[in-house]
Amino acid sequence: MENRSLREQIAAMRQSFLDEEILDTQFIQLEELSDKDEPSIAEEVVTLYFRETTELLPNLEEDMKATPIDFPKLDRILHRLKGNSASIGASKVRNEINKTMALLEEGNVEGAKAAFEQVRKEHDTLKAKLETYFQQLRQAGPVDPATPSK
Repeated sequence: MENRSLREQIAAMRQSFLDEEILDTQFIQLEELSDKDEPSIAEEVVTLYFRETTELLPNLEEDMKATPIDFPKLDRILHRLKGNSASIGASKVRNEINKTMALLEEGNVEGAKAAFEQVRKEHDTLKAKLETYFQQLRQAGPVDPATPSK
């Protein structure tokens, strides 16, 4: 019974990610890649995402403070971050990256710096939520395919 309740909480949490547009259906597709041989593939991919993006963010921040700003370099890093975010379905992070990129294209460096702070905030929020989510998934244990889920 406790396991079922935990599974219901996990399902509700996953749905809230979609409802709040923190994640999109790409994340669900990533989760669907998991099977009995690779039960934690989504968690592994997300862990790799955070490992790489956590290294990119401070570099981006430094590059935005540089004088003069290397716009092509910023654009390359932002595109990389955007692609990584899209690959796991991190829609709020991706949307904030798009805002940052648009402001840079307009030459609005101060606006882009402010938008980048929102990228960091959404990234940190996503990381905290997914850490909790995967922790609960591990706690619930593997799903027994012979047991119907209601």
